[in-house]
Amino acid sequence: MERAGHECHHCKEWIAEGEAHDCWTTTESALTADLSDDLREAWERLRETAAAFGDQRIYASGTAIMFSRKSCYFFVRPKKSFLEVCVFLGRAVKAPQVRRVDRTSKSKVAHIIQIRHRDEVEAPFTGWLQEAYDFSSSTEAKARSGRASKNTKSTARKAKSVTKRTRRTST
Repeated sequence: MERAGHECHHCKEWIAEGEAHDCWTTTESALTADLSDDLREAWERLRETAAAFGDQRIYASGTAIMFSRKSCYFFVRPKKSFLEVCVFLGRAVKAPQVRRVDRTSKSKVAHIIQIRHRDEVEAPFTGWLQEAYDFSSSTEAKARSGRASKNTKSTARKAKSVTKRTRRTST
């Protein structure tokens, strides 16, 4: 006899027909619940450090905990033996702590770092987090001013064009 329903392709759980299922809705506490004591202490120190930077949104999404202003400036994926941290900077950093570096856009470079102990949440790592926080606001400002200057240039071109037409018709 076949059961009515389907297997979720994300969590592989069997979902009965008509039953509600949302395996992507998660919380910080759910993602950090199974951490060892060392990793929990590292997580708490990491979160406190980032929260002290200023106004931002901290939320869980899928398998990661995101830290963002207008856009994400770093996120943490809790794993069994380490915290995988992805920090977005405006430059590539070469350091022993950085496992991998990937350019994600014209202005952003992603840095993958593994944190295994509370003592690793200190300089230079915390400096990179602060730099990412500051960088996220500067790239937003540049994006806004870039759009504004394009609009201003466009308006100036239109005004110049109208002026030329006016001169031609008046002579």
